This record gives sequence, structure tokens and C-alpha cells, in this order.
Amino acid sequence: MNESSEAIELQGQCLCGAVTVKATPVRPHIEACHCDMCRRWGGIAFAGVQCAQNVEFTGEEHIGRYASSDWAERGFCKKCGTNLFYRFVPADNYSLLAGLFDNDATGGLTLGEQIFIDEKPGWYDFAQDTPQKTGAEVVAEAKAVGFSFD
Repeated sequence: MNESSEAIELQGQCLCGAVTVKATPVRPHIEACHCDMCRRWGGIAFAGVQCAQNVEFTGEEHIGRYASSDWAERGFCKKCGTNLFYRFVPADNYSLLAGLFDNDATGGLTLGEQIFIDEKPGWYDFAQDTPQKTGAEVVAEAKAVGFSFD
């Protein structure tokens, strides 16, 4: 999928299938977050597809939600433990784990950006050459459009 492509609808599920999701990405790529919290949550960088509010869940009763900060919430399946999403609360924006979707269902999404690169440990690297932003740059961009992290 490239910048001029039609929007695609992704369909995915957790490991046990108790939670399914339909979503339309708002960006034509996967983003990786290397922050300490994302790595602690998933064992390595968070690879997500930003879908804003274009998300529809089934099995909502199986979704656990954890407020990981004043502005962020992380979701998981209460039956099998699959991590499902990161939600930026002030904008009600969802970023869904790319691994929820079958490889052929992602419409050719590729890794397009890496954030919190300054928190990435030296024990892994991604082969793709992508734009990289530090945590300070990400927070400054969010503040520039009106979000507060105090």
C-alpha cells in the first residue's frame, strides 16, 4: 500500500479468536515504537497499524484495558493474553498490533517509521531504512498540535 492507494480494511484476531477486529489504517505503513514501556509490554518493539477511531471489535467482553499512563491505554485479550492495541486516550486513537492480521491481509503495509529510537537497546535492529524519531521529537510533535502530557 502506498500513499495514493485506496484505504484497505484489515481483519484480524487474537490467538484464541475470542476477540476479532476490523479496522481501516489511517497511515499506509506500520510504525515501530522502541520505548521502554512498549518493549516491556511485548518483549521487543511495538509494531502497530494506526487506525485512529476506524476500529470495530467483537468479543468486547474479553478485552482487558490497562491505563499505562495518564494518556495511554493498552488492550489485551483476557482469555489468551494476546496484546491487541495501544490507545492514545486524548484523541481516542487506536494503534493495533500488526501481528493481529494475516500477512496477506495487510495490503502490503511495510515498516514506515520508528519512534523512541533513543530508547532502543543495542540487541536488535530492523533491516528497513525508515525515518526515526527520538522520544523528545515525538512528544514535541504532539504538543505542537495541542496535546499535553503533564
